Amino acid sequence: MWFVLALLSAIFAALTSILAKVGIDGVNSNLATAIRTVVVVVMAWGMVFLTNAQSGITEISRKSWIFLILSGLATGVSWLCYYKALQVGDASKVVPIDKLSVVITLVLAFVFLHEEFTAKSLIGCILITAGTLIMVL
Repeated sequence: MWFVLALLSAIFAALTSILAKVGIDGVNSNLATAIRTVVVVVMAWGMVFLTNAQSGITEISRKSWIFLILSGLATGVSWLCYYKALQVGDASKVVPIDKLSVVITLVLAFVFLHEEFTAKSLIGCILITAGTLIMVL
């Protein structure tokens, strides 16, 4: 099931990039990000209430609150940078560079989460980086 959800995530992320590139034409990138964020917030809270998960909010630990807030801030900065890059650059170049986040995530997961970094991970990182460079140069 995780694979299907991850694949759907990739498909919707691709749609996000194409729809955003068309949508930000003539729109301030910060305003576009804010509009997108409102839609995401409404959709996320809608799912919370639809699945009756709102009661779990009182069970969230202080540590989880801090890290969820930090994650939200990182997401916000990422989206602001992404939309500005998408507005001034070609989607076919911006998106591959953005996806270098896969490589950065693997390295950070190894350093901070002590996740395994295998030869397969290393080869994958090298290939993703090389593929990105080939696409954008």
